[in-house]
Amino acid sequence: MRRGRFVVFEGGEGTGKSTQAQILAERWGAVVTREPGGTALGAELRRVLLDPATGSIDLAAETLLMAADRAQHVAEVVEPALASGRDVVCDRYIGSSVAYQGHGRGIEPDFVARLSEWATSALLPDLVVLLVVPESVSRERLGGDLDRFEQAGDDFHRRVSGGFLLQAAADPDRWVVVDGLGSVAEVSERVAGVLDGRFDPPG
Repeated sequence: MRRGRFVVFEGGEGTGKSTQAQILAERWGAVVTREPGGTALGAELRRVLLDPATGSIDLAAETLLMAADRAQHVAEVVEPALASGRDVVCDRYIGSSVAYQGHGRGIEPDFVARLSEWATSALLPDLVVLLVVPESVSRERLGGDLDRFEQAGDDFHRRVSGGFLLQAAADPDRWVVVDGLGSVAEVSERVAGVLDGRFDPPG
């Protein structure tokens, strides 16, 4: 049986990755999921991690909670789907932890990556699509109702964006950077061009 393909969308706040993940999943007939929050356990962890009312979370605790979400997500959703031949499209994965908890919060990025690889039995995506937009566009798209990470400030988000670009530069065979500016349809067309160049048509 053919093993499913695993595509991850990464990016900072307001880049449009959630929308583009949904569009690709519909195009491929794939399982669409997200981190944190892709399981019942993950939904509880997402609420705690993103809710501003949670307040300050110890950096080690935050990193471990993200890894715990990912471990459950891979075991319950991602790996079973891939093993059954289903394609999986995921909104955030290991790259987000490296960017946010690593580069953003200041924990050693290589350690964050190793922790997540252990939590997922080293399951890596076939392709990571990194959507990028200028800082001003990201800020405009966010609006006013911000979660814990969105409230972290411009310097934090600049470090996160830089962390994503460093990962893409270090692994160009797995990562591709796509301009997130323009209409949803325009960005989707760019993403489709990348995917069509990398994979055979689904089915």
